[in-house]
Amino acid sequence: MAKLTKQTVDALKPSKVGVKGSYSIEWDQELRGFGVKVVASGLKTFVVQYRNAQGRSRRIMIGRYGVMTVEEARREAKTVLGRIARGVDPLEEKQVIAGDAVTVADVCDWYLAEAEAGRILGRRRRPIKASTLAMDRSRIDVHIRPLLGKRAVSVLKLGDIEGAQADIAAGKTSKPRAGSRGGAATGGEGVAARTMSTLHAIFEHAVRLGKIESNPARGVRRLASMPRDRRLSRAEIEKLGTAMRTAEQEGEHPTGLAAIRFFLMTGLRRMEGLALERAWLNDEEGSIRFPDTKSGAQTRVIGRAAAALLLAQPQTGSRFFFPADWGEGHFVGVVRVLDRVCAMARLVDVTPHTLRHTFASVAGDLGFSELTIAALLGHAARGVTQRYIHIDEALRISADRVADEMADILDSKATTVRPPRRRAQIAGGLGTK
Repeated sequence: MAKLTKQTVDALKPSKVGVKGSYSIEWDQELRGFGVKVVASGLKTFVVQYRNAQGRSRRIMIGRYGVMTVEEARREAKTVLGRIARGVDPLEEKQVIAGDAVTVADVCDWYLAEAEAGRILGRRRRPIKASTLAMDRSRIDVHIRPLLGKRAVSVLKLGDIEGAQADIAAGKTSKPRAGSRGGAATGGEGVAARTMSTLHAIFEHAVRLGKIESNPARGVRRLASMPRDRRLSRAEIEKLGTAMRTAEQEGEHPTGLAAIRFFLMTGLRRMEGLALERAWLNDEEGSIRFPDTKSGAQTRVIGRAAAALLLAQPQTGSRFFFPADWGEGHFVGVVRVLDRVCAMARLVDVTPHTLRHTFASVAGDLGFSELTIAALLGHAARGVTQRYIHIDEALRISADRVADEMADILDSKATTVRPPRRRAQIAGGLGTK
């Protein structure tokens, strides 16, 4: 059959008369995707077959024959196909207009509102942290809304979600940094996998609290990103120290340089260090009492050299050791300072987390045990023994030793790796391996 006309449609007969649920479709060879469906009862309905933006094959009915003529149906089909070509999915749009479809954007808006009000519990059955919520909002606005926001949750499939993951990994939602402040929106496998984890968690909350019936992201296969185990060698630390001294003479931001040195001497996470408040430091004890961290409230031991670095920071009236240049917040530009210093030192792929890995590596070179290093880094306790680690003499000696060694390498004073002192071997194995 070439082109559907009144005569050809009138002549169509059901292919399986009397069989409930059976039907046949005759396709117009002139307008691809346009056809007429004939069911066993003889009822004839015009349809459009298409693939949406995610490549899924879908079919929508545009009218019944008798109520609509063939030419009227052809014109409507051309309109529908034109809108499909512009990225519109008419089937999902029809559900939304009818009010029987909750979109991904609807669920995300609901989650943000509920989480901000403290009505959604996260890890450890506590309200979701403001920092976590800020990251969730960023992933929603940058990646989830552009790719899936208008999609109806009820018709969303695993293939749609994994397709969005692939788009994020390929950088389709990445954006350059706007203006002089803020960060760039990047893609990559790690960003894609973390965004899918966020979406899965949002859907799980929505199911648990009755917003949607099922989680369409359940079972999604998240991309396995390569572990970031980059750490600086002793030679690279020396090069970094030399570049930092040169950068200081050339007017590099002093707060950024101090923060980089502090990260290397303590192994603190980026936001733990930058948001460090003066009231949290116990200089006599050589510790920082964090009211909240990734692992909950925590006391962290730091070396005397690291504490001295903090106390040497200028008093500006800010509650932070590393204050922002303006406003009441803390300094946030350490990544750009680190990038400039590393470019000067000809070091690549160095992030603030690399400095944390480097601290652990130096501690390992000095012979300290994994248990001691985990305590210095503030890792969550994984057993009864680790749960009873407190600020004892061994941990203080360990923190002092690593901080001093790191300072010596940065200042090009270190010679060979010295083993930890005998006193560091007390307290049930907190010392050498």
